[in-house]
Amino acid sequence: MIQKAISWLGIFFLSALSLLPLSILYVLADIFYIVIYHIFGYRRKVVRGNLMNAFPKKSMVEINSIEKKYYKFLSSLIFEVIKMKSISKTQLQKRVKFKNVDLVEAYLQNNESVLFCSSHYGNYEWVCMAIGLTFSGAHYPIYKPLSSEVFDNWFFNMRCRFGNRMVAMRQTLRAIQSSKGTANMFTFGSDQAPSKDESNYWTTFLNQEASIQLGIEKIAKKTNRPVFYLKISYLKRGYYEVDCVPICLHPKETAEFEITEMHTHFLEEMIKEQPAYWLWSHRRWKHKQDRKTVESSSDNDKIPA
Repeated sequence: MIQKAISWLGIFFLSALSLLPLSILYVLADIFYIVIYHIFGYRRKVVRGNLMNAFPKKSMVEINSIEKKYYKFLSSLIFEVIKMKSISKTQLQKRVKFKNVDLVEAYLQNNESVLFCSSHYGNYEWVCMAIGLTFSGAHYPIYKPLSSEVFDNWFFNMRCRFGNRMVAMRQTLRAIQSSKGTANMFTFGSDQAPSKDESNYWTTFLNQEASIQLGIEKIAKKTNRPVFYLKISYLKRGYYEVDCVPICLHPKETAEFEITEMHTHFLEEMIKEQPAYWLWSHRRWKHKQDRKTVESSSDNDKIPA
């Protein structure tokens, strides 16, 4: 009961904070950056280790520069997410611009559905929110519920403000089945790390061995829906451009794991272009592959468990 009361108090505070204009929220973000980076050093070891492993050829001067840019961006991102509670449609559409919308709309207007690959890059929350305002079909973002029921409901309602129909990860197949017959879009987080028990496919991602989710590929091949990657570019503080890039238009014609390799490689190249705007504080490589599996495989780069 006490924990729930504290959660509700936190939500009241965040909702009130959301009413402030972004110009003031960015001032608070600058202060927050000093606190989490310079004073508390929030996950600095994790971020520094991830950056050094991902970019072994970069100098420490370059690593430090990316690290500081990342923490400044993360601080802004946190307050941008808070702003989701009250941001207007006009303001969101001004700050998130889409390219190649017509490529997706061609399918939707023909009553065909598509799959979107997204990632924890740029303001992925704003991008996901803006999809509901940009395309004609129904939008189903796949999400992982939070452990706190109170905060999970708060985020759920925020994300659904502009027409999105959020789907919990474990309900994906059921949602796809129930949405048959209508033109729609399902958005997946392509960089979401599977649990250790679900790590069935391994490849090299950012110079490190990584397990990759197979959900996007499985659904694409089963439904033959075209796959687009939402390439997010950071323009300036609070402004993003999203290019709808077709990476696989005929999934059933692809080889096993081909789509998974496609979207993993695409994300890797996107991060290399603007490395400061990916979620480096996430422990993406915390799971390691069983060495026995590696030794018994004939392909060390792509290993189905």
